[in-house]
Amino acid sequence: MKELKIIVINNYGQFCHLIHRTVRDLDMDTKIVANTTSVEDILDEEPDGIILSGGPSMERVGSCQEYVESIDIPILGICLGHQLIAQTFGGHTGAGKLGGYAAIDVEVIEEDDILKGLGPRTSVWASHADEVTVLPDEFIHLARSDVCEIEAMRHEERPIYGVQWHPEVAHTDKGEELFMNFFKVCEDY
Repeated sequence: MKELKIIVINNYGQFCHLIHRTVRDLDMDTKIVANTTSVEDILDEEPDGIILSGGPSMERVGSCQEYVESIDIPILGICLGHQLIAQTFGGHTGAGKLGGYAAIDVEVIEEDDILKGLGPRTSVWASHADEVTVLPDEFIHLARSDVCEIEAMRHEERPIYGVQWHPEVAHTDKGEELFMNFFKVCEDY
């Protein structure tokens, strides 16, 4: 696979730098940018893909909704990024029944480009209190767990994906595979 340029949007989450390091260690050109960076400045970087990091709250997502609405390249939302994508397209988020701060088993409902090779079940690291509670109309439900019903989703037409768990954390089995799957989507787009 050729080296791609992946922009990591910093939503002030505890694992943002770990996302950046994981992407870099997978031989991609990557840069962390503030979530207040203009669309024009992001496009000036000529990225092949964008990753929306996790973060503490929707009140601190800066311009992320604008990125999702107006930038036509593959986007992967992780944790809060996943929730932001859902809200942008009319889905709902709210407090999870259980919250998720542990290793959990995720059931892959539909093996899509992003979940290819993760198996019918995979062990992941969850670190969230909120979650997507209503899937947006234009999205396909890809994975669920006992802790969170909408663990992963994708847009029906655009290359926009969201996962509630943290593929960048060492406790997540096959986290690197998920990133490589995303890079393949970026390369093919």
